[in-house]
Amino acid sequence: MSEHGHSHDVPESGGRLAIVILLNFTITIAEVIGGLISGSLSLLSDALHNFSDGIAVIIAWIAIRLNARPRDDRHTFGMKRAEVLAAVVNAGALVAISIWLFFEAWDRFQNPTPISGVVMTSVAAVGLAANVLGTWLLHRGSKENMNLRAAYLHLFSDAVSSVGVIVGGLAITLYGISWIDPLLTLLIGLYVLKESLQILWRALGVFMLATPPDLSLAAIRKAILEIPGVTGVHHFHLWQVSENDIHFEGHIAVGDQPLSRTTGLRSEIEEMLHQRFGINHATLQIEDEQAACPTGDLP
Repeated sequence: MSEHGHSHDVPESGGRLAIVILLNFTITIAEVIGGLISGSLSLLSDALHNFSDGIAVIIAWIAIRLNARPRDDRHTFGMKRAEVLAAVVNAGALVAISIWLFFEAWDRFQNPTPISGVVMTSVAAVGLAANVLGTWLLHRGSKENMNLRAAYLHLFSDAVSSVGVIVGGLAITLYGISWIDPLLTLLIGLYVLKESLQILWRALGVFMLATPPDLSLAAIRKAILEIPGVTGVHHFHLWQVSENDIHFEGHIAVGDQPLSRTTGLRSEIEEMLHQRFGINHATLQIEDEQAACPTGDLP
């Protein structure tokens, strides 16, 4: 079996994550107070979203620590899926929050209440500044890590919603358009729901041992067959232990050449799989073509 080691260390330090957590809980307290004073549902929904942001980053930090733990006899893959589990928890929380926002927005449409646009705008502006800072702190790590991407999405979507709350507060202050508050809440909920479902679907695919969405078994099969000496391939399995840890196993038929001379061929296939498809763990069973097992080819 081939293992190509990769370092996927998350660039965000514990200090950065701690700053993000502190920012979000501070914003939550400010927006709860501001929402109660102003009567703004969108500001209160933004406060709840910020609170979930803080929880999301805490979960992300715990998962990163678990992921860094070495393998042992009980966890032979280590605890790499802790980060995928964290992504599921965070994305699932966002789905629940979005549904709650829909109900609250509908109730506010039915029963409008007076809103202080000045307080709403001022508090949302403070929240926006803090969310932009937190988003910047997590941006780099979110590109390669599903877990941090879920936490980053929490912050980014809340920054977007803060912009909406500010615009809504200005509209209420200048034109008295109170219905814009539940409308903004509804739009924020729709955006968060869409993004979180995408992360949730990807993370659940990892748990269900689905083929990574950006890889094709047909393309891998074709690439292996192009290597001189390979006469057939079958019994494929392709899955992810974690977002950046892709595993492949398959049976390779090599015609009538002695199996004792296939070591170089095995190494060539493993290297090709790593270079072209990012597969860093390959388990290949080399077989004589006439003695190959009778399982049907995939794909």
